[in-house]
Order: sequence, then C-alpha cells, then structure tokens
Amino acid sequence: MHRRRAALAAAAIGVLVTAGVVLGIVGLRDRGASTPFPPPDATAPLSPVPAGLPQTLALGMASAPGDADEMVATAPFGYRYQYLAGGVQDGWQTWSPAGSFVSTYIEESERAGMVPVFSYYMLLQSTPATGSERTRDANGLRDRRLMAAYFADLRAFFQRASAAGPGPVILQVEPDLWGFMHQLAAGDDSRSVRAAVASTGLPELAGYPDTVAGLAQAIVALRDAYAPNVLLGYQLSTWGTGEDFVYDRPGDGAVDSAAARAAAFYTSLGAKFDLVFAEFSDRDAGSRQAGRRDGSGPWWSEADFTRHVRFLAGFTSRTGERVVLWQIPYGNTRFRAVDNSRGHYQDNRVEWLLDDPTGSHLRAYADAGVIALFFGRGADGGTDASDAQQDGVTNPEPIGGNARVSLSADDDGGYFRERAAAFYRASPVTFPGPGRSVSVNKR
Repeated sequence: MHRRRAALAAAAIGVLVTAGVVLGIVGLRDRGASTPFPPPDATAPLSPVPAGLPQTLALGMASAPGDADEMVATAPFGYRYQYLAGGVQDGWQTWSPAGSFVSTYIEESERAGMVPVFSYYMLLQSTPATGSERTRDANGLRDRRLMAAYFADLRAFFQRASAAGPGPVILQVEPDLWGFMHQLAAGDDSRSVRAAVASTGLPELAGYPDTVAGLAQAIVALRDAYAPNVLLGYQLSTWGTGEDFVYDRPGDGAVDSAAARAAAFYTSLGAKFDLVFAEFSDRDAGSRQAGRRDGSGPWWSEADFTRHVRFLAGFTSRTGERVVLWQIPYGNTRFRAVDNSRGHYQDNRVEWLLDDPTGSHLRAYADAGVIALFFGRGADGGTDASDAQQDGVTNPEPIGGNARVSLSADDDGGYFRERAAAFYRASPVTFPGPGRSVSVNKR
C-alpha cells in the first residue's frame, strides 16, 4: 500500500496517561446534578448492530486514499479507516480542493464495498498551547473562539459525508480526548468538566451546557441535523479510569470497577453514540519493550487478553453499546522480517486474534460485544502491513522463533494479509443478538 501521508503520521501519535493538571471545575448546580452521577446498571441489553454494517465479525485496516483496490485483492474487508487531523486551521479541509478529501475517500470505499471510517483527531493540533496532550485538549475545549471554529469544521465534515451518498459512514470522535476528560472529571461525571459549547455563540448550539457532556450532546445534534447516515464512535480508554492495561495487571475486582467507572462517565454524557471504539495499545509491544520496567510489561499473555475481554464485557453490560477494536498493532513473532528494528516490531495481537485454531479468542470478544477488528499502526515507525519502510523484502537472522521467510515486502513479512484472507475463508463469527445481556461473570 502507499506510504501514509505526513498528516496522518502526525495525527497518529498515541499519548497515554500523563501528569496531572489543575483545571477549574464547573459547579454541578442548576443541572440536576447535585449528587454524583449514578453508575449504570449492569444488565443493559445489547443494541442492534447499526444497519448497513456487516452483521458478522468483520475486519478493517488503516488505508490511505487509493489503496481500496489493494485491500480488496487481499480479502473482502468490511471497513477501512483514515485519520482526519491537522487542526481546524490546516486540517483535512486543506488536503484536497474545496475540502473534497472526505467525499473522495467515501466514494472510493463504497465502490470497493467497504464502510468508510474516519478518526477525527482535530482538537489537539488546533491548540497553540504547550504541555501534555491532556492540558492542550482541556485548554482548547475552554477556548470559545477555537471551539466555534472546531464545531464549524465538524459541521463541514457532516455536510460532506451526507452529500457523498446514503451509505453508512463512521466518524470516530477524538481518540484519547474522552479518556483525558474522564481523568479530570469529579465522580466520573462529564458534567463537571468545562467545554465551550453554547458560549461559542453558534445558534445551532444554543442551550447546550458548557461542559464535556454538552460537547457530546452538541456533536450528536450536529450529526442529526446534517448527516443522519453518519454513525458516531466514542473512544473508550481504560486509562481514563486510572487503570492502564498496557502495563498494569489489575485483578478482577479492579477490572470490574474500571468498567463500571468507564460506563458511568459515558452515561453521564447524556448523548447516545452509535459505536464504541476500544483499543489494546497504540503500538507494537516490541517498540515499547526497551527500557520499560522489566522489559516484559508490554507483552500480553492469555491472562491479559482475558482481562481485556472482561473489561469490555463489563462496559457493554452497562451501556449496551457495540464495540470496535481499533488500531490493533500489526507486529508478529512468526516472520523473520519482524526483528524489532524500526518499522519491524514484534507483537502478538494478530496471532491471538487471527491465528487461533480453536476460534475461542474471537468468540470471547464477539460475546463481549465486539463487532469489528481494525488493524493499523498508531505511531510513525510502527510495524505496517505494507512496505512503509521502503526497505524491500527483509529476512534478517531470526531473533527467536520468527523463522518464516517473508511472503512480500510488507514490513510484517506479509503475515497480516495471510491471516486476513484466512479469516474470510473460515466460517463467519456471529454476534449475540440484540436485546441479549452480556455477563461479565462468564469471563
């Protein structure tokens, strides 16, 4: 596939939990929130899979413009995704004449029979402030002029997506933002964190509260007004609760508590998203390993995957939302090409999900509410399912059991393409039906 454009690479910087910051907290009076937001009940039935989406477990991958035909040649993927980034001043509307980038990507995806997905990662690069990502996001949300421009940019996306056709388009709204705001929320209540919404002066947003809850409600209202065909995705981050599953190994009680807190924060938004995006990590374990604790922290075992499924089941059992696993690292431990050099880092998520002869790993995720698996690197220099490093077929000496010779010039040796094709040759993985409750106790 073509090399990712610089704008996408800049957008794909994953920043996890950062140092604390003191911000003003909006009082809970006058909003009917004089007490902490009640945690949702753990018996919410699953929502139907949105119309127009694959009705059995499907795969997607990060895909630059022009790459759809190559994806189809690999496997009948259900989805492809693309970052929208750069900030409201120099973002996606400047990438093509008259902001046609979104329209062209949608049209190409639909011709290839795939649902187009956009990761709308605009706020961070819209803010001139320095500091951590959390600090810049929080400051940006409180800037009335910036947020007026932000909502106008979002409205332009919805108008483009609506005009491109009636088919479903997915917009994942601000990866990481919700996790950072959860960290700042009092009592897991999004209404306790400031955001300029009605105070932007935009007539469409009059009456919405100047809080993070108001932000979510305004996003849904703009979608409803301009693009009913767009499905909104909420980003679920375990670290928003203080539990970082990448390195930590919390027990079942802590996992269940994190799931309940994550569901409480989501519910406090008072806004119904159509899908929830969840993640493992923003990069391969091999790229995180050097200099991290005992060197083994980033690598997941069966217990870690079980813990992850438990967390997702705990969240979906309280919200009923369907889940997309997003930005799954491409690395593997099978091919010689993957030797932990830049662009060739090892990981075991593809193997766990797509090279399990029992099928039980996919079944566990599907039973927890997962409907799709999106693969893609979350940072420049990560392993890719293309020759992103432009170093040709690489077969250095094995560094362990990775003895297989590369199938292609792809940086992962061609493993992901091989497994994706095999996934679609196998029997489809079905979902729990709508109305069925997810039980965390089954994990």
